Amino acid sequence: MSESSIEALDLAALLCSRVCHDLISPVGAIVNGLEVLEEEKDDATKEFALDLIKKSARTASAKLQFCRIAFGAAGSAGAQIDTGDAETIARGFLEDDKTKLAWNLPRALLAKNLVKLLLNMLVIAGQAIPRGGRISVEAFGSGFKVTATGTNAKVPPAVPPLLAGDTAGEGVDAHRIQPFYTGLLARACGVQASVAMQDESVVLTAR
Repeated sequence: MSESSIEALDLAALLCSRVCHDLISPVGAIVNGLEVLEEEKDDATKEFALDLIKKSARTASAKLQFCRIAFGAAGSAGAQIDTGDAETIARGFLEDDKTKLAWNLPRALLAKNLVKLLLNMLVIAGQAIPRGGRISVEAFGSGFKVTATGTNAKVPPAVPPLLAGDTAGEGVDAHRIQPFYTGLLARACGVQASVAMQDESVVLTAR
């Protein structure tokens, strides 16, 4: 499958599948917690279920806010997005007990697609350090540099060709559509996205 062979409807469907995949876990946990509240009589168990519901609801909200900007329209054509708002939703999406985000960008209004590109680069960075670590963001020419450092950090083999728009290998499915979409965003912004190992870190650039 080449870049030109992915129809708009297929791209939309795959991105929607990706968003649903991200939301299934926290929403499912909310449902499970509600079922426990309805069935259990033990106060300690009910308190545990309530805590699970609160935590899962916050997670689902953070993921929805992130996906709205990273994958959605997020305003009319030509709209700009505040990088301060982008930082807030990125922290909500990425940061937890294992992963921390160092945001080294000045607050500014940037073109919508540039911010979407940055957020999608952060998704790839997060996936490159499955055991957690540190992700840093900085300006890089007319684009960005995102560095992910953590135990066993690695670049998934499918990501570099997908960023370049090459789907001739394993093709594109709901899991692989995100790096492919990141490449599309980069080219729409007039920059080139790439990813590589540098020492013990995964470095993504768009310039």
